[in-house]
Amino acid sequence: MTETRVPLVARAVASLTGNTRVAGLSSVQTVRQRHTRSAVNGSTTPRHEGTQRVAVVINPIKGNADEARSRITLICREQGWEDPSFFETTVEDAGIQMTHDALGSDPDVVIAGGGDGTIRMVAHALAGSAVPLGIVPLGTGNLLARNLDIDPDDFVGNVEAAIFGEHRAIDTSTVRLERADGSTVEHTGLVMAGIGFDAEVIAGTRDDLKSKISWLAYGEAGVRKLIGRRRPVEMDLDARGRKRFRMRSVLVANCGLLPGGIDFIPDAVIDDGNLNVVIMAPRNLLEWFAVLGKVVFKHRRSLPAIRYYDTRDADIRTEDALMTQVDGDETGDAVAMRVTVNPGALTVRVLPPKMEKQLSHPA
Repeated sequence: MTETRVPLVARAVASLTGNTRVAGLSSVQTVRQRHTRSAVNGSTTPRHEGTQRVAVVINPIKGNADEARSRITLICREQGWEDPSFFETTVEDAGIQMTHDALGSDPDVVIAGGGDGTIRMVAHALAGSAVPLGIVPLGTGNLLARNLDIDPDDFVGNVEAAIFGEHRAIDTSTVRLERADGSTVEHTGLVMAGIGFDAEVIAGTRDDLKSKISWLAYGEAGVRKLIGRRRPVEMDLDARGRKRFRMRSVLVANCGLLPGGIDFIPDAVIDDGNLNVVIMAPRNLLEWFAVLGKVVFKHRRSLPAIRYYDTRDADIRTEDALMTQVDGDETGDAVAMRVTVNPGALTVRVLPPKMEKQLSHPA
């Protein structure tokens, strides 16, 4: 099998096995280069210098949670600051009340240590405030971190960025879901909200596989859920009038970089004041492969099975209640989903590319 005939296979093998020989193929390198970009446009601003009061909302069951607690405490003590305050999430509350409690101590930064769910809950409570969010990603997908050029594998660098980094203003979204009984619930979105197939995949992902193969477990669930019927929906973007169509999934995204280095929504930027809508409507396996090819190789040819739109407000309504998700968390069945952008609503701390580490790495 020649190199020119194996880019998809090679990429999958390289991701699964870490095979450097496969990853080194020029075809694989070409694919990776097409997916290498920044999902941010705006510049950063310096944090204030001097003593800081640090608060941490942490998911205690995540790997590295104890190490994060120790490392953050050590840094504060080395700087001569007071010890950080820690607030642990629970099964019942993934971080909202803990963040409100943390704000009671008048912190200079609230650090979220956990997966996308914890980070989203902390962001929900901080959005619109002057207190920045520090991010120490400890989850499986780590979607927001990836879109902020934060390497989930650089644990020490992420802790230092959360404490010493500069400030970046990013957009959030308000996701309003309407249930079949007419009740409504609102969520804060950071990455993307979806209704249909994508939510089914998240709901169907096996926890035991996530613990073994991390984000690749979503791919296994996706294969199982691939065959299904398209659902009728109506969509209105920026109140320009309703359009009716059939779909497998509708995604409304603030940014589009996914695990594995895939740039799922090439034009999505996290601080441009816009949302990006993706409609996936493949009718069969052949069209699913066409969608996969477009996403992986980023060709510009339009496909009926996947369409992209820009908007600031998206209102989607379905005939039957369908599964929904926000930033990879299951959010229940809904007959309507409305997503509105909130430009620059959240300040996050990030490590500037050329910033030198202020502390040495631990032994």
